[in-house]
Amino acid sequence: MKTSLDCIPCILRQTLDAARMVSPNPTVHEQILREVLRWTGDMDLSQSPPELAQRIHRRLREITGLSDPYRALKERTNQAALELLPALRAEIAASNDPLITAARIAIAGNHIDVAIHSQITEQDVLQAINEAFTAPFYSETEKFHHFVETAQSIVYLTDNAGEIAFDRLLVEQLPRERVTLVVRGSPVINDATLEEARAVGLDQLVRVIDNGSDAPGTILSDCRPEIRHLIDNADLVIAKGQGNFESLSSYPANIFFLFKVKCPVAAEHIRQPVTTQVLALSLAAPA
Repeated sequence: MKTSLDCIPCILRQTLDAARMVSPNPTVHEQILREVLRWTGDMDLSQSPPELAQRIHRRLREITGLSDPYRALKERTNQAALELLPALRAEIAASNDPLITAARIAIAGNHIDVAIHSQITEQDVLQAINEAFTAPFYSETEKFHHFVETAQSIVYLTDNAGEIAFDRLLVEQLPRERVTLVVRGSPVINDATLEEARAVGLDQLVRVIDNGSDAPGTILSDCRPEIRHLIDNADLVIAKGQGNFESLSSYPANIFFLFKVKCPVAAEHIRQPVTTQVLALSLAAPA
């Protein structure tokens, strides 16, 4: 997905929100915003939004000297999500379709996104799950069942901390011996890394690796070569979050996107209204 002109005001808002979150210093806020304003004048609109976001957050970490400015928030949201898992497991077990119920809960967790919501609280985590079965849902249910049942290899691309605890519920419904779970290579925003995957116990269920990149999406040219090989050879790729949709929507692989539509630009691409929870096969998937 290319960067739209409508993405630019959103990028500037996200920049200021992020600067204020990681530093109390107004000088830092002004410095990073001025730099991003200069960058947007020269930006390549053929790139996906996560590519500019990667540059912004690298610069924020450089200016503040903080390698993981969102660490405390990630720990807090992971813990809040973990506390909900026993009750949610019971709900999944009692449902008529445990796979899709788990998928809906995992998608609802995609609300835990600091790039969109500058402040995330434990109450927000609870609200996201409460909305799991009331928010609009666009689902290619039969296709997803078919891919899960027939896939010999599954790659699961994660998104945010907190959300990753709910991903565990979906992973528990998959043939785990066939699953490789991929996290970010190093901290960016509140995206999940190996540390967050281990904190929710995913490394005890499936093989977990990092992609070698600090982009808030999956920019294959920036990932370790193994990641492209895994995606190219997987029978099923589960890609969580709008950042993964933005960076992989045109990539020709069997990718199911699972995310909450958070902006009009993404809504136009996926052809679903904002706030819709999506479980859909990529339009670029091989026929």
